[in-house]
Amino acid sequence: MPESLLRLHFLSLLLLCCCVSPASFATIDGLCYQDDVVVGLVACLPRQIEAFTQFTNEFDTRSCNLSDYSNGVWCDNSTGAVTRIQLTGCLSGTLKPNSSLFGFHQLRHLDLSNNNFISSTLPSKFGNLNRLQVLILSSNGLLGQVPSSLSLLSLSHNLFTGTIPSSLFTMPSLSYLNVNENHLTSPIEVPNSSTLEYLYLGENQFEEKILEPISKLINLKYLDLSFLNTSYPVDLCILSSLKSLLRLYVSGNSLLPTIIRADSDIPPNLETLVMKNCNVTKFPNILRKLKHLRTVSLSSNRIEGKVSKWLWSLPRLSIVLLGNNYFNSFEGTRNVLVDSSVQISDIQSNHFEGEIPLPPLSINTFYAKHNAFTGEIPLPFSGPKKLKMLDRHCPFCNRTSLTVLDLSYNNISGPIPQCLNDFMIVKLRQNNLEGSVPDRFNIGTSLRVIDVGYNRLTGKLPRSLLNCSSLKFLSVDHNRIEDTFPFWLKALPNLQVFRIRSNRFYGPIAPPDQGPLAFPELHIFEISDNNFAGSLPPSYFVNWKSPSLKINGAGTMYMAEDIDASTYDDLVDLQYKGYGPGVLLGLAIAQVMALYKPEWLMKVMCQCKRRNH
Repeated sequence: MPESLLRLHFLSLLLLCCCVSPASFATIDGLCYQDDVVVGLVACLPRQIEAFTQFTNEFDTRSCNLSDYSNGVWCDNSTGAVTRIQLTGCLSGTLKPNSSLFGFHQLRHLDLSNNNFISSTLPSKFGNLNRLQVLILSSNGLLGQVPSSLSLLSLSHNLFTGTIPSSLFTMPSLSYLNVNENHLTSPIEVPNSSTLEYLYLGENQFEEKILEPISKLINLKYLDLSFLNTSYPVDLCILSSLKSLLRLYVSGNSLLPTIIRADSDIPPNLETLVMKNCNVTKFPNILRKLKHLRTVSLSSNRIEGKVSKWLWSLPRLSIVLLGNNYFNSFEGTRNVLVDSSVQISDIQSNHFEGEIPLPPLSINTFYAKHNAFTGEIPLPFSGPKKLKMLDRHCPFCNRTSLTVLDLSYNNISGPIPQCLNDFMIVKLRQNNLEGSVPDRFNIGTSLRVIDVGYNRLTGKLPRSLLNCSSLKFLSVDHNRIEDTFPFWLKALPNLQVFRIRSNRFYGPIAPPDQGPLAFPELHIFEISDNNFAGSLPPSYFVNWKSPSLKINGAGTMYMAEDIDASTYDDLVDLQYKGYGPGVLLGLAIAQVMALYKPEWLMKVMCQCKRRNH
């Protein structure tokens, strides 16, 4: 039956309603549901509005985000009765056994995840909501037993104990069950038939074997068994009967050593297999028979030796994550990856030596940092008359789909590829690269991150960087670049991190006719250990914004801004540079911070030092 949407906030009641399909829900733990478009307006019944207000009054709602339109209440289009309530990250207090919530007998979808329910057990009256199809109570610290009726049930990140009721597995409509991160224990009783398709059991306290009963759930498509905290090795062969299983997560478990052999059994139609932190020491040959495999993660194990050649011939392989192991080479020639269908390859933090393997033609993201690769990035031609030949022969320049390249912390030598303009993120930090930064940046480039720090680069900063309007992170620190201060970079509208420390920049830092240093989004500014002279006027910092800073477990401050956090993970510690031998600048920093941005712990490294290079 169509439903209408009522957005109900705590400053005012907004009667905004829309017709949506009764099966239209939000994205829940990777299971996607999508609302329909607005097609009409209708109001909830006044008594339903009053009941909803009574429910919210049972809690402290001062932390609610009034601009969050994902929270509210939905009503039936014809009856005006509440059918859906969603209040996430908003309520503080006790979920009472006699709460007015249990008066919404037409309720079908309830999402109360990420709230602060103090010392609350799960009320038994949830069983009275006999029309409830979706219940999401994740991340609430709830205690007690898991209820035995609903069709989509998410109770992850709570404090539930005991066993999972066997009645859940016999419900004809239950297709999704998420009880990750609780304190549940075995045994689990599972009938011979079940409609369950999505099952999340990770990070609980299962002390007894649970794989055998799970093997009866023959309709499973998605199974998460990560970090089961069992005292025995997990034998995945028991799950070979799950012919419909497409995604399997077993990270954080000790696996039975025989499971990695090629003659072992495993669910044959797997498309995703994630086995991180499983103490695996040999390459799992069992993968060879998984012809439908698209994603495999063997990260953070103890696998030594060579990466098997046959891996790259799996016909549908798209994502390969091998980081944080002890691999030292690849079976086959340097071209072994070229014809693979792989789009994302992560081989970082291993012991790879020799030349970098040529990436697949389909590659999109290539992580190879923290290894011992040597040699040059192949650049057999140079000069403007041979650029087409250059692009054709450079394995990283002729991969038109490649947008993220990270070869940092290796021993690569030679010049920088001429095609930086074609990437979104390029990181070549701490190698032995020589020559200059290519001056080939075109208008419209999507480049956001350039990090070529700690190399042997010379020359000047390329003026075509002005074309990189999307650039957020620019680091050329610890090189031999000799140039005047690049005041012209102030025109870049999105630059947040600017590091030219430890080079051979010289001259004044603030020409008197240039006005304040613009850089409208700048957060981190490193210019220390150069040959700058003159003064650092307070007006330099007037237009700069305050960044969000966080402190990690080691006490190091780092930026919390979105500077491609998923791809730039090097921490930048916050510090001041005081006086050094030579010229000024240190004192001005403290004065500016006190006068203009007292709340701002921005990293400004600008010690001036005279030296001979």
